[in-house]
Amino acid sequence: MIAIVSEIRHASWYGLKWGIRLFSMVSSHDFIFIIIAILVSLVLHEYAHAAVATLLGDPTPRWQGRLSLNPLVHFEALGLIMMLFAPIGWAKPVVCDASKFRYPRLGLALTALAGPAMNLLLACVCFALLRWIHMTGGFFFLLCMYGAIINVNLWIFNLIPIPPLDGSRILALFLPRAALGWYSWLEAYGAFIILGLVIVLGTVLLDPLFGRAEAWVASWFSLQMS
Repeated sequence: MIAIVSEIRHASWYGLKWGIRLFSMVSSHDFIFIIIAILVSLVLHEYAHAAVATLLGDPTPRWQGRLSLNPLVHFEALGLIMMLFAPIGWAKPVVCDASKFRYPRLGLALTALAGPAMNLLLACVCFALLRWIHMTGGFFFLLCMYGAIINVNLWIFNLIPIPPLDGSRILALFLPRAALGWYSWLEAYGAFIILGLVIVLGTVLLDPLFGRAEAWVASWFSLQMS
């Protein structure tokens, strides 16, 4: 296996430690690469949601202008501020109308799955490019390195089955109908649960989880985290 040099472990610290945290990165010389990687990753994540919902028969994302790669239509002010000053942040969620889907629960689950799937695809592209880059520290290397790590972390984080994260929409497909009401009720408190998870268990739970996921995906391309 080819080892990715020590910068990749440095990137794991700065890239997406407990979600998305940029304020502490401003002093890093790699800040610009992190910003680019996060913006591209989040825009494509939301675009994937919009594209799949549209393909499955719901025109709502197109009507709302979300079937676009324009970053301005996917970000909201509070989420951007949180990205800069808090341990978590978000983009504007894509709204879809489940009644437009032939199979509403399946349509919602597939639409939700599209975002994390896009992040995994982007991580794989970045790792594949890193597999063939032999010079470390250059512009292209750093962009791919941060892109790989950030997208793996976004992939894992968004699959956590706590509303309103994408994992909760996927899990809802397999829950009995009697449990759906309780699960929907949980969504009102989901943001607070997620924030508590990030702050309280970030170091002991999320960091190791992200690190193992990064190493696992890197191994698909004969790369080793070092």
